[in-house]
Amino acid sequence: QVQLVESGGGSVQAGGSLRLSCAASGYTYSNYCMGWFRQAPGKEREGVAVIYTDVGNTYYADSVKGRFAISQDNAKNTLYLQMNNLKPEDTALYYCAARYCSSHNWIRTDRGAYNYWGQGTQVTVSS
Repeated sequence: QVQLVESGGGSVQAGGSLRLSCAASGYTYSNYCMGWFRQAPGKEREGVAVIYTDVGNTYYADSVKGRFAISQDNAKNTLYLQMNNLKPEDTALYYCAARYCSSHNWIRTDRGAYNYWGQGTQVTVSS
């Protein structure tokens, strides 16, 4: 059974930084794509970053490009999201997610493509 557990959320002021972690268990790290999503109250869940774990390719939504960085530690089976220069509009519940993928379809930010989800961690950015 695949399990994903996020941590690292919190409250920061605009311009600050946070690093989210997602500890994964129950599967091997190969042939998987991992993603970070977020959902603000009243809004759709948005995919903000994806990593193709086999080769380390990354993708970012325009809203976070240049400020967020997704990375992985294969030895620890842990996914990270480094968030810098945070803005109030980044306030949301952040989820990590996983799915089987290949080099042909690794960029997917629609929630329906992902099979496994964590419980979420709250990020609040004040102005």
